[in-house]
Amino acid sequence: MGETNVRLTVKNPRNPSLQAVSDFLVDSGAHYTLIPYRIVEKLGLKPSYKQDFSLADGKIMQRAISSASIVFEGKEIGKTYEITLSAKEGFGERQSSLIKTIPLKIFTEKKISPYPGLVLNLDGMIAKIITVSGARVITDFNNPLAGKEIHYKFTIIRKVEDEKEKVESLFENLFRFKPEYEIKKPATGNGLLDAQDAKHLDIKDKIIVKGPKPLEFFVSQFNEKFKNILGKSLEFQEKETKKDGLEDKIEEKKEAEENNPEKNTKNKPETNK
Repeated sequence: MGETNVRLTVKNPRNPSLQAVSDFLVDSGAHYTLIPYRIVEKLGLKPSYKQDFSLADGKIMQRAISSASIVFEGKEIGKTYEITLSAKEGFGERQSSLIKTIPLKIFTEKKISPYPGLVLNLDGMIAKIITVSGARVITDFNNPLAGKEIHYKFTIIRKVEDEKEKVESLFENLFRFKPEYEIKKPATGNGLLDAQDAKHLDIKDKIIVKGPKPLEFFVSQFNEKFKNILGKSLEFQEKETKKDGLEDKIEEKKEAEENNPEKNTKNKPETNK
C-alpha cells in the first residue's frame, strides 16, 4: 500500500461540463474515492444508494454512493513521463510484524509442502516461505517490493475506452493469457440502481472467469488488482475443457508465479536499492 498526492479533475458523468479540480490523497489500496461535499453539490451528483463501511475501531459508518468521472490532468498522449516513489509512497517499508511463524500442520492440512522460496497465496495475501524448521514455518507477508524506492517510466500511447479491451488487456498483463470470461452487470430496477447509474458504477460489475480448476489460483491472486484498476471483481467458475494444452499452460504459469512473485506485471518497475 502507498499514498501520494495528485491533482485530479472530477466530472459529472451525465453532464461532463460540470467539473471541479481538487487535490486528492491517493491510497493504492483504496477501492472508493471520497469527494468533499462542496464538490458533490457543485457537480450536482446524486446518491444512487447507501453503503455501510467498517472503520478500524470497529465502528460502522454509512456513506452515500454516487458515480463520477475522475480525470488525471496534465498528461498527453505520445509523451513519456517518469515518477519516483519512496518506499513509503510505493509499497511501504518492510515490517517485522509481517514475518510470521506458522505451524507446519496448517500447510499439511491444505496439502501444501512448504519449502524455502515457495511463494503462495494465504488467505488472500502473497506470502514467501523463508525457512522450514521442524514443525514451524517462517513466512514473510511483506510485499516483494516493500522497503524499496520505485522508479516508473511510462509512455501514454492512447486512451482505452472500450470495456472489453480494458478487461482483456489486464488479463494479458497479469495472467499472460486470455481466459474465457463473462462480464456480469448489476441488476437494475430494484429500487437502488437505475440503468444510467449502473452504467457508471462499474464497482458493482463482476467478471466471471471460466476454466479448469488450476485457473482459480489466478482469480484469487489478482482479484484485488482487477477491483483497484477496473472496479470489477473476479469470480471463478469451474468448467471442463478439452485437452488443448490450456491446463498445462495454466500449471506452468502458476509454477512460475509461485517461484517469482515480482513477475506479476508485464512492465516491472525499476527499483533502486
